[in-house]
Amino acid sequence: MAGPKHSCGVVGMYCSEDVATGIFKALRMIQHRGQESAGISVFNGKRVITAKGPGLVHDAVKPNDLKALSGKCGIGHVRYPSAQNKADRNTEPIEVEISNGVIAIAHNGSITNYQELKKKYLDGLGWTFLTDSDSELISKIIAKHLIQNNDPIRSIRYTMSEIEGAYSLTILYNNRLFGVRDPYGFRPLCLGRIEDGYMLASESAAVDIFRGDFIRNITPGEIIEITEEGFKSYPSASLSQHRAHCMFEWIYFARPDSVIDGKEVYQVRRNVGDILAEEHPADVDLVMPVPDSGRAHALGYSIRSGIRYEEGFMKNRFVERTFILPDQKQREASVVMKLNPIRSTVKGKRILIVDDSIVRGTTLLKLIKMLRDAGAKEVHVRIGCPPIIAPCYYGVDMKSRDQFIALKHTVEEIRQQIGADSLGYTSVQGLVKAIGLPENDLCLACVNNKYPTKIHEEVHRFQARLKENY
Repeated sequence: MAGPKHSCGVVGMYCSEDVATGIFKALRMIQHRGQESAGISVFNGKRVITAKGPGLVHDAVKPNDLKALSGKCGIGHVRYPSAQNKADRNTEPIEVEISNGVIAIAHNGSITNYQELKKKYLDGLGWTFLTDSDSELISKIIAKHLIQNNDPIRSIRYTMSEIEGAYSLTILYNNRLFGVRDPYGFRPLCLGRIEDGYMLASESAAVDIFRGDFIRNITPGEIIEITEEGFKSYPSASLSQHRAHCMFEWIYFARPDSVIDGKEVYQVRRNVGDILAEEHPADVDLVMPVPDSGRAHALGYSIRSGIRYEEGFMKNRFVERTFILPDQKQREASVVMKLNPIRSTVKGKRILIVDDSIVRGTTLLKLIKMLRDAGAKEVHVRIGCPPIIAPCYYGVDMKSRDQFIALKHTVEEIRQQIGADSLGYTSVQGLVKAIGLPENDLCLACVNNKYPTKIHEEVHRFQARLKENY
């Protein structure tokens, strides 16, 4: 429930009718991926126009904005800011104007050589930057290549050869719409057919809202162009590139009803609970989830163990999703506002609660105390993700090793700190089995400290500066 913080979701749409309302609906479907700001860019037949602002989608893009966003192709973005780019000026889509049009870009991920490239273009070519966002850098590099060759596909490919890290992009260049996924496939991007056109989205659930057909996930390194006639694929030239799909998409980030790289999120979470019950059995009266992220995990545990499943927390659905809040104190305060134990369920019972992950442990400490205050006899904890021990540089706001309780403490020490009667994590091998993809096709860096790409020293220095400033 208070797990790692993600950083964005993207949408792209090309239809025979105006797309703004459709993009708006799709963004609301993936609102869980970012609640700080949102925006929509549409080509209106003459130019690209954008409406964006802070807050949830319905606050950032007003009804009058939707009326003004008239056009058949467009992109959208929901954003969670990491510590270094909280300013409103970083709200996406980001636009860059060139002589023959406007490029608008929506980005999910993080460019690991951002500081290096930014310095190169600042010092070498005298570029200026209006934001602190790597999305602006990507759009300007694409623009540079477009000026040189006027070929969007070639320009995107050249840009992909310069940037490193994680990126799933939707790009609007005048009346042309593109979807791009990095060669490792860190972040998801899917393609769907809807009644009057095609769409791209971070999650397949956004296609479902239109009763559309989920076609497939964009493959790592692939560029997709959507046109009035359909879509064109430009696959990656590097077929030998190993993959690095972020395991947290299945464990926490994505909606349970989404399909990520061929694996349904809900079923993966059920599998995790099943494996947890095998790896860490418990003698308890009932199994209950930490809503909502632990629900499918807990159900899997219950079915495998034969222990009764109960809903032991009442959730206040009018409080923001805890992990998305930009400040740790806000997240901790939100726990009390968001969840309240059901006393008749927990009183006098030996309870096992299931959650997706532990970062700092402060949220579980509060939840366990709440359950004991409500009369729970014992509180045992099972966690769907292995212990988090390393920072993420690919789009998850976990950049400081100091925040990971598992880095400096044993499982037994963590159990004592959070006040649980027992604590068990899914093993790395169990997690890989639950997802059902080869281990070499997953990014597990945060739990095994093995990064699939080069992490530049400048990234480490930049994170050290962040720690000093925030």
